[in-house]
Amino acid sequence: MSAWIDADWPAPPRIRALTTTRHGFGVSRPPFDHLDLGLRNGDDVELVQENRRLLERALELPSSPRWLRQVHGVDVVRFDDATVGVVVADSERQADASVTSTPGVVLAILTADCLPMVLAARDGSEIAVAHAGWKGLAAGVLEATVASMQASPDRCIAWLGPAAGPQVYEIGADVRDAFIAHDPRAGAAFAATRPGHWLVDLYALARQRLADAGVHEVHGGSHCTISEPESFFSHRRDRNSGRMATLAWIEP
Repeated sequence: MSAWIDADWPAPPRIRALTTTRHGFGVSRPPFDHLDLGLRNGDDVELVQENRRLLERALELPSSPRWLRQVHGVDVVRFDDATVGVVVADSERQADASVTSTPGVVLAILTADCLPMVLAARDGSEIAVAHAGWKGLAAGVLEATVASMQASPDRCIAWLGPAAGPQVYEIGADVRDAFIAHDPRAGAAFAATRPGHWLVDLYALARQRLADAGVHEVHGGSHCTISEPESFFSHRRDRNSGRMATLAWIEP
């Protein structure tokens, strides 16, 4: 099994985007086997750091990824600096999305059921990544990410990476109410199961939010982290789980 899947979208040639899988290589032990990239989910920190080093070498990254301290919020940070190869240890910024127009800066987010989104300007001049769990998605993290781009929304394309799929991701009334309160059209993304519970289509909700923000070309959304255990970590499925990384960068 490959250690990552490349984004299936018609991005400009200089843009790279991918999501890691749970196997391919890596040194984490069960239940985090093998390529766990999360520092705060219970795995041995030294093993996770080694996994991150292995990934950097395997991908021949132009710089170390800009990891974030994710909090299911809507904050977006920009990483535009000349010293693209310099990343200070323990310097993770608290945010759930990041943007750059500097070639060689590698953006990164972690997921294990939440939705990873990559945004790129059609001319290859700018990229962004966002971590959209249901809370962040409902609060507007995708819209905040689009608004943080210098490129206009109609000149951007998006890719939705592996997330909890609509056939198995069941939620309660609080989640459904949060989306419908924002826009009644969101109701179409929910399918009733048992009293007070629904299956939710995160991909459909993300496409709706992106379209409202002006991004109409959206790709991806074909995987399910919960029902593909051979490929992906899933917090909903396993509770004690590793994390995948979604990376994006502009080739120098």
